[in-house]
Amino acid sequence: MRYLICIAGLLLAAPLNAEVVHADAHGFEVRNAVQLVVAAPDALAAFTRVASWWSKDHTYSGDPANLSLDLRPGGCFCERFPKGGGIEHLRVAYVDPGKQIILVGALGPLLSEAVNGVMDVSVTKIAGGSRLTLIYRASGFTNGGGDKFAPKVDAMLADQLKRFRAFAADRGGR
Repeated sequence: MRYLICIAGLLLAAPLNAEVVHADAHGFEVRNAVQLVVAAPDALAAFTRVASWWSKDHTYSGDPANLSLDLRPGGCFCERFPKGGGIEHLRVAYVDPGKQIILVGALGPLLSEAVNGVMDVSVTKIAGGSRLTLIYRASGFTNGGGDKFAPKVDAMLADQLKRFRAFAADRGGR
């Protein structure tokens, strides 16, 4: 029984799949997916509460409470700075409630490069819950090449989805 509990804990802690799909000097594609024990609409609703699960280590302000995601076309995945100002991480381009969100923009250090990206977040129903798949594609000019950024972006997004999975499981999507 103890082994089953350990295995269940490991399955909840790690992404189902994290990979660099393609990378070259001009851009990259990374794909991450997690299985969740919540229904698809609840999974996407939980995903939008980024301030509750995003790592402080991947914010500019050092506090994920400063993050917000306005889930409407033209809405912003933004971070406000405590002393004023802020950053637009991504902009919402497409919303299919309970199924898919597409955001556009350059994540983190890619913002200061001549790069644009597309983040496609989709949720599908599976036995026992849902699967959330996050694909991020970025292209353009980067100092050092897109192939150098790909593994770092993939690792960062895999870490975020581990945190998201724990949040969604704990909150039941609510």
